[in-house]
Amino acid sequence: MARAASLSGFPEWLPADRIVEERVIDLLKHTFELHGFAAVSTRALEPLSALAKDGEIDKEVFAVSRLHGDGTDAKNPLGLHFDLTVPFARYVVENAGRLSFPFKRYQIQPVWRGERPQDGRFREFVQADIDVVGEDALAEHFEVEVPLVMAEAFGRLSELGVPPVRILANDRRLIEGFARGVGLTDIPAVLRGIDKLDKIGEEKVAELLAAEAGADARQQELCLALARIESPDASFADEVRALGVSHPLLDEGLGSLTRLLEAAHRRAPGTVWAQLKIARGLDYYTGAVYETQLVGHEDLGSVASGGRYDALASTGKRTYPGVGMSLGVSRLMSRLVGADRMVESTRSVPTAVLVAVSTEEDRPASDAVAAALRARGIPTDVAPAAAKFGKQIRYADRRGIPFVWFCDGETGHEVKDIRSGEQTGADPDVWTPPADDVWPRVERV
Repeated sequence: MARAASLSGFPEWLPADRIVEERVIDLLKHTFELHGFAAVSTRALEPLSALAKDGEIDKEVFAVSRLHGDGTDAKNPLGLHFDLTVPFARYVVENAGRLSFPFKRYQIQPVWRGERPQDGRFREFVQADIDVVGEDALAEHFEVEVPLVMAEAFGRLSELGVPPVRILANDRRLIEGFARGVGLTDIPAVLRGIDKLDKIGEEKVAELLAAEAGADARQQELCLALARIESPDASFADEVRALGVSHPLLDEGLGSLTRLLEAAHRRAPGTVWAQLKIARGLDYYTGAVYETQLVGHEDLGSVASGGRYDALASTGKRTYPGVGMSLGVSRLMSRLVGADRMVESTRSVPTAVLVAVSTEEDRPASDAVAAALRARGIPTDVAPAAAKFGKQIRYADRRGIPFVWFCDGETGHEVKDIRSGEQTGADPDVWTPPADDVWPRVERV
């Protein structure tokens, strides 16, 4: 087969780095399950009509069709999901009669977006989501619980060298109420503009607000003044009021965000900050919105984002409001195993023991040893060929396998620690490697 052209934006980790990724996922799953979140998996494809909403994500959707499809494909076009929230909302509606509410779920799957690949941004990437969904109503305290669970998950990742995080929160009602209070009516255009502030700067955002939202110079400056407000506590509300803008929706958003900051501060001081330039570009958010920064790696952008949505999931008769956050596993991996590698696996394969083969006629004896070790939970492989023992040891060394087993040593069965060179007699029904060597470990570089 001819070598295929490389595709940028589709990460394919080497085996040792996949071990790192699996450790990340295991730590996340453990944290989510400690807080009562149940695992869910949804299909990769959704109807384009469900994916192509009014937000600007439309142009990033990958459309999918069969090469030799029939007419039904054109009538019902499909696309790969660009996040896990939209398919989860559909899942809730379809399974509402079999779910107990409030329903807490986590979901770790790939998603696809046709954006330009760059540092930490991919076209195919793994997300880890948590959401809490209610039936017709959802208590406000979940808007505090979700970001704190995500912060705890990052805390568990600290064993891998992941730095502390700061979760930045805002409220869409606050932004919308402020925009309406200054006389603007095209709220999606205002949200899209503010959401681009970190990417393009204040001057370009002001131009966008003028061109797309019809904002005059005073309105532009007020919106930018709002976006500059940041606080580790509820004092942000006084700064907003000092701008002299009033609107009922602004008051509603201010009150909700203040309660969120106060409750988060009581439970985990310094974890959640108010940052009023957080807007989130997706159009289904209706209340609290979140982004997450790695302290010291702010240039990476948000590594976990989300918010509250009140109308994404609905049957017409019933509505299923929710709040959730998505953690970018692949984006995090780009830092953990990227150019400035932070962690590495102790070996590239799960194998702890390689059983040597003296001759091909003796392979059944090596297979029997391997079976005995595996039966006791020790990951074991058998040498692929009856080569010289030195070559078999090098085979293990290249893969980081710490032990080589010999069936015909001077005292019978013997096992060699190839790191220290120590070789001792061993019984395959009794011998066990040190606990730290049974499975690969992920260690800081």
